[in-house]
Amino acid sequence: MRESLLGGTGDRPAIHANGRTYTYRELDRLIDDRNRDRDTAVDDASGPDLADALIRVLAAAHRGVAVSVEDPARRPRRTEIPESAFLLVATSGSTGTPEPLARTAASWYDSFPAFTEITGVTEDDRVLVTGPLHATMHLFGALHALWCGACVTDDPAEATVVHAVPAVLREVVAAAPGLRTAIVAGIALDDGAIAAAGRVSIVEYYGSSEVSLVAARRVPDPLRLLDGVEARIRDGLLHVRSPYTVIGAPDWYPVGDLAELGENRELVVRGRGDCVINVGGTTVVAEDVERVLESVDGIVAAAVIGAPHTVFGEIVTAAVELDDAVDLDRVRSAARALLTKEAMPRRWLPVSTLPRTASGKVARSRVRELLG
Repeated sequence: MRESLLGGTGDRPAIHANGRTYTYRELDRLIDDRNRDRDTAVDDASGPDLADALIRVLAAAHRGVAVSVEDPARRPRRTEIPESAFLLVATSGSTGTPEPLARTAASWYDSFPAFTEITGVTEDDRVLVTGPLHATMHLFGALHALWCGACVTDDPAEATVVHAVPAVLREVVAAAPGLRTAIVAGIALDDGAIAAAGRVSIVEYYGSSEVSLVAARRVPDPLRLLDGVEARIRDGLLHVRSPYTVIGAPDWYPVGDLAELGENRELVVRGRGDCVINVGGTTVVAEDVERVLESVDGIVAAAVIGAPHTVFGEIVTAAVELDDAVDLDRVRSAARALLTKEAMPRRWLPVSTLPRTASGKVARSRVRELLG
């Protein structure tokens, strides 16, 4: 089993964290030490230490037991643990309370060959993880890197590859002079993040905690479904059939995103179905408005939701992070020239920082509280 988890051997670097480098030989030894005389049915890798968490995950996989990788502050309630479970994780909680999920090792590891072909990660790479492992995109990226024989690192200065949401990518590029590839997920890639990446090649993939990897692209190519993954649209919403879903998922999993399928298995994702705002009979997609607002000079980030209205049914409301040198009136004027009257926010709330999940996605449930 271990050989299928680790692609490196000997003195090649496996993990560089908190200023210490662990070789693959050391990693093997630490996995053995972790498993010696252990008889617990479930391990816990929810702590903040990157190296320790990865060692616990790999040790659990080697022993064939389940391992919890959850936000210690927001653990979901579990009533049972499936016998075939490897990873006990949770949804991001961006739209509410995190829900418990369980997946087999195969549901991730079987997708790694295709993911390697798409991303081009090799054993010579230093793969930067930019968030906690309980955000599943980071755990996926770290385990994939070790499977490739690469080095997982927390140091941007030595990174050649990074896993990040678009907002974090903007910050990382300046601190990572050796970066050649950015692997982006979590939320849709925007023009500002592409511009910030500059010479760095961008791979964007689409998926979720429940269905894992669904589609991917190398920018500027379109997203395409991963081999072995099927998709169909029902009432405008994406449903996925895949070998990579969590334990207990239905045959066709309702992802909940508005999407369109094109020729050659192309996929266009427009945003969350629960983020549709009905303004006087006109459908406005919150994430479309956010992308437009974030293209306006002076807006660092934006979060848009619908608010009840006695005449229009709903109106668009926006919470925005602003540059210090810009005022709200100027931003509103610029936005008015780019948005239809239905999509134009009727209410604006400047905030110092938008609430985000551990993976860097906007926490919409907390934005609703701010705008409520």
